[in-house]
Amino acid sequence: MLLVALALLATGCRGGGEAEGESAVNAPGVTDEACPEAVNADNGCIYLGTISDLTQGPFAPLGVPITEAQAAFWNRVNEDGGIGGYDIDVTTYVKDNLYNPQTHQQVYGEIEGDVLALAQTLGSPTTLAIIPDMDRDEMIGAPASWTSLWAFEDAILESGANYCVEGMNAVDYMVAEKDISSVMAVGFPGDYGGDGAAGAEIAAEANGLEFTGVETAPGQEAQAGAISAIVKQKPDLVLLGTGPTETAVIVGQAAAQGFQGQFIGLGPTWNPALLETPSAPALEALYMQSGYWGPFGTETPGHQAMRDALGEVAQPNDGYTAGWAWSYPLKAALEEWLDGDYDKDRAGLLEAVQSLETIDYEGMLPEEAGNRTGDPDETIFRESVLSKVDPSAPSGVTIVSDFTAGPTASEHTFEGACFEG
Repeated sequence: MLLVALALLATGCRGGGEAEGESAVNAPGVTDEACPEAVNADNGCIYLGTISDLTQGPFAPLGVPITEAQAAFWNRVNEDGGIGGYDIDVTTYVKDNLYNPQTHQQVYGEIEGDVLALAQTLGSPTTLAIIPDMDRDEMIGAPASWTSLWAFEDAILESGANYCVEGMNAVDYMVAEKDISSVMAVGFPGDYGGDGAAGAEIAAEANGLEFTGVETAPGQEAQAGAISAIVKQKPDLVLLGTGPTETAVIVGQAAAQGFQGQFIGLGPTWNPALLETPSAPALEALYMQSGYWGPFGTETPGHQAMRDALGEVAQPNDGYTAGWAWSYPLKAALEEWLDGDYDKDRAGLLEAVQSLETIDYEGMLPEEAGNRTGDPDETIFRESVLSKVDPSAPSGVTIVSDFTAGPTASEHTFEGACFEG
């Protein structure tokens, strides 16, 4: 009887009674077999997928460093022993979405059965294309975007303020600092530029300002209409929701035609490489950068850990900063899931996500920014930062206004995505 009892006990241990390479965790992308090039050879492996803009899309200059920073983040986790007996692999299943929703959905289908979750799903319209699939598959993912819609999607582990909040805070900042009377939002339509524009419009109405929205398409050659509208109407503030290339064209050419108003760009509009373009003088004179946390050179434990893990990089870029910061919620979710009393499948991981009240961002964001337990209107993080262009700073910008929620964002009731309102 004793031998029978011992045999039964053995089958209950991790890996007992299972085929080699199969995990006691009943979820895709989890194995008892070590990761390729494992840091901890005795650990199992959790595979996370990455779908990013890596070559020809408008956000490739950000997507590449985001992906590199996430690889460095999870390597640091592995060097610290991993999580719950597992190393984390974010390099085996990396796909390029070309910033195309159809491609994004196609490559998601290629890796879905091989990964536990998504370490990155870049872009708002691209990620929206796979939300039904993620819901069906009980897949969670860290987004590389900040649309306000993510607060209403259980599968998405967003971090920081959203574009709508950014728009509100940018307008409120300018009202307080310069007593403006008119605002124009120029950006891509929908869940990126449209979301920021919606926030700017809400804040403009709250402050009694004139508001104009101008939609523009990606590409250098597509900006003539936006530039013409800016130069003709001369708004006090132009909120940009474009890519870095479009930002350089719009700011540079508007300034060349005599515009002297203030530009503020949503997070994805900036790349320090813009300081090497002919638009650099105009950007230094007229442009400010909104953000979700401090830029690359900020002194927090998280920023320092990022810089240490990355080592020397050719060009510091806040794609690195974003990729690192976005990884903390998934790390916290995996720790909660493996340590807690949850079913060890994707549904259990989703339940673990929904139990998170705080997340340790190592100072990059306040812990309460990670609350996943309440109504979206209660949990949406409403503070953003503003920076000025500074060629001497590692990523070309330096904070002038740290985490702040303006009166509009503080008082607004979020009932759904702003761009859909």
